[in-house]
Amino acid sequence: MTACSNLIVRFAEPADYSVLFKLIQGLAEYEKLSHAVTGNALALKEHLFGSHKYIEAILAESAGQAVGFALFFHNYSTFLTKPGIYLEDLFVLPEYRRQGIGKALITKVAQTAVERDCGRLEWSVLDWNESAKAFYRSMGASILDDWQICRVTEDIIPNINSL
Repeated sequence: MTACSNLIVRFAEPADYSVLFKLIQGLAEYEKLSHAVTGNALALKEHLFGSHKYIEAILAESAGQAVGFALFFHNYSTFLTKPGIYLEDLFVLPEYRRQGIGKALITKVAQTAVERDCGRLEWSVLDWNESAKAFYRSMGASILDDWQICRVTEDIIPNINSL
């Protein structure tokens, strides 16, 4: 692994919304989920920087080009009675992998969790993504076998009472 010597890791700013959305599309393509991207860059901008911030993002730049991102939001642990951070997405462009960029992004999120006195930093990994699992384990992450994600999509949410 070669370190990316000119790497800048910083919180996203309002002018970054379109480049961030392009990276999200790159993530979807990598995961073979391009068809699932139904949102748009303007909605992303509103959720990042609008009157109610739902999410936060960190960008990784090399030689002035955005090459990766981490997108996260706060959750809460009732058992710990502390906030946590949920890392929704972590992505580095394929040609920039194995240069320490993913680690730098997670490190920045972890530093943010420490600064905010969070009790947990959590994320999910696709079951087929063995290289990501190995990377996460190398950073000290545990992959929980006894927890599974439950999801109700936006078309079902309004009808949950009648089901």
